[in-house]
Amino acid sequence: MNDNDLLAALKTVNDPELGMNIVDLGLVYRAERKPEGIEVELTLSTPSCPMSEMLVEEAREALRAQFADVPSIIVELVWDPPWTPDRMSEAARQQFGW
Repeated sequence: MNDNDLLAALKTVNDPELGMNIVDLGLVYRAERKPEGIEVELTLSTPSCPMSEMLVEEAREALRAQFADVPSIIVELVWDPPWTPDRMSEAARQQFGW
């Protein structure tokens, strides 16, 4: 289940190659708030993306900036299921002409 406040914070993180935020690109698979902290699972459009660590760190920083009082923020990079353009928002599809 995705938390809308977490997704709003993550919308400030852009994929530098595609020039759009990671939420609209459908790269965020899970964003949950639990008593022990925030847990996020995100993926990339390709496993060979050289920006993977940078995007994970930017996501962590965006969440920390918005939720400074949370005891723990875990952002995990996952590859299953593989990302497909079907996960993109309607706005993203329109921007890319799909």
